[in-house]
Amino acid sequence: MTNQKQPQHSFSDQVLSWYDIHARTLPWRSKPGVRPTPYHVWLSEIMLQQTTVATVGPYFEKFLQAWPTVGHMAAAPLDDILTAWAGLGYYARARNLHKCAISVQRDFAGIFPQTRDELLSLPGIGPYTAAAISSIAFDQPEAVVDGNIERILARIYRITEPLPGAKKTITKRAEELTPSTRAGDYAQALMDIGATICTPRNPKCEACPISGSCAANEKLDMETFPVKAPKKIKPTRRAFILWLETDDGSVLLRRRDEKGLLGGMMEFPSTSWQAEEVTTEEALARFSDHLSADASFLEKDMVRHTFTHFHLHLRPLQLPVSKEMFADMPNIIWVKPENFSNYALPTLMTKVVKSVQQGQGNLL
Repeated sequence: MTNQKQPQHSFSDQVLSWYDIHARTLPWRSKPGVRPTPYHVWLSEIMLQQTTVATVGPYFEKFLQAWPTVGHMAAAPLDDILTAWAGLGYYARARNLHKCAISVQRDFAGIFPQTRDELLSLPGIGPYTAAAISSIAFDQPEAVVDGNIERILARIYRITEPLPGAKKTITKRAEELTPSTRAGDYAQALMDIGATICTPRNPKCEACPISGSCAANEKLDMETFPVKAPKKIKPTRRAFILWLETDDGSVLLRRRDEKGLLGGMMEFPSTSWQAEEVTTEEALARFSDHLSADASFLEKDMVRHTFTHFHLHLRPLQLPVSKEMFADMPNIIWVKPENFSNYALPTLMTKVVKSVQQGQGNLL
């Protein structure tokens, strides 16, 4: 059910007036009334997917220093992009970032298209990102709806339908409210209000420029909204992961397939990630072609990591090996730990490094 109370006629005017005074200063953002560089908007929007503003800031600056234009990024090797991205997570974004840069350079002469439909034709750009770029970079009157804006509109209208089912209703309301001019500033203003005032807990309604239009504020039940469907319980997957080290201290790294989770990133070899428990003997048997029958190993502390849809428990095993026994294993390199930073190691693998290096473990 949706409360039919309508915001005041000057809703967008109130939002924009507040923004002209209180806009956040962010590395990718221009001052109110000034259009930002489309490349900056695109790069920041991709980075900000599932990631906080505080985390993205340093990465954004690092990427601009390395690749100041979309042309520079298009010409860069994918591995350089992945290495610079390491730690941001959701690595499909980095692969699509590179593909998109190549497409913009090749198909649009290095100039980002302005319309939502053209932007949707680019790799890694979905409806939200297309609307955000079109609105913020080109001032097109597109309705931009991120998590902050969802929360604001759910409270403004007291939308009782749970998310994600309520997204369609919220988007319709957003379209009704989006002004025909300064649409980009308006969208960013709502993002700022959501981030600093209309927060999930303890919203600062007394400082909100649109509290007079808010049905939830009138009922004093702001924190009830947005209503969310119960979270599904995440399953847990388990595996052994192997730290294979030679006499000179080199460790085996393997590149994952381009597609799928952590695609294109570097990893330590592991057994399959599965719900069922695997014994140490079974784990080593899966690599028997590359290990000596009497190989000793150290079992290290469990590594725990959570992805969007599941928890992962990895048990590192540290083994002495010779490079010759792995000559036929594809997509591998031998790297000393002090040089790991030169490669695209995801956060999960840096946790494995820490587990192996921080203690002696159990010799088995």
